[in-house]
Amino acid sequence: MRLVLQRVTRASVSVDGSVVGEIGHGLVVLVGVAAGDTVSQADALARKVAGLRIFADVDGRFNESLLDVDGAALVVSQFTLHADVRKGRRPSFTGAARPEIAEPLVDHVAQTLRDQGISVETGIFGAMMSVDLVNDGPFTIVIDSADLERPRRGQAG
Repeated sequence: MRLVLQRVTRASVSVDGSVVGEIGHGLVVLVGVAAGDTVSQADALARKVAGLRIFADVDGRFNESLLDVDGAALVVSQFTLHADVRKGRRPSFTGAARPEIAEPLVDHVAQTLRDQGISVETGIFGAMMSVDLVNDGPFTIVIDSADLERPRRGQAG
């Protein structure tokens, strides 16, 4: 599972010209589910998102989490995060999970964030969506579930 987090001052997602989800200060969370991803990975990633200290405190240091700043999350499914561009010029999306697997996992990420007390809005799974946002910073982070299982650089197994 791969997430792209964008810290925002505001964001919305629209389908067919109608806003279906909108937040103020917080994070846009683009969620790409790969074949073989699990509920436990979705849990771990959602907990990581809620607790990442990526918001400035009163001294301007990144010491505050989404929970600390009472921020919201706009969760949007995005299978294109698993594009394979190694060969040719047309991306392959065969690594992305099938919709019947991906949709419940994207929903699980959103629900796990809600369960932690975060206000969550979502897009509509499988729809052609337009995401409008003001990136705060800009500040963008990519998190892959496989990265959470590896030791940090310089640390043994």
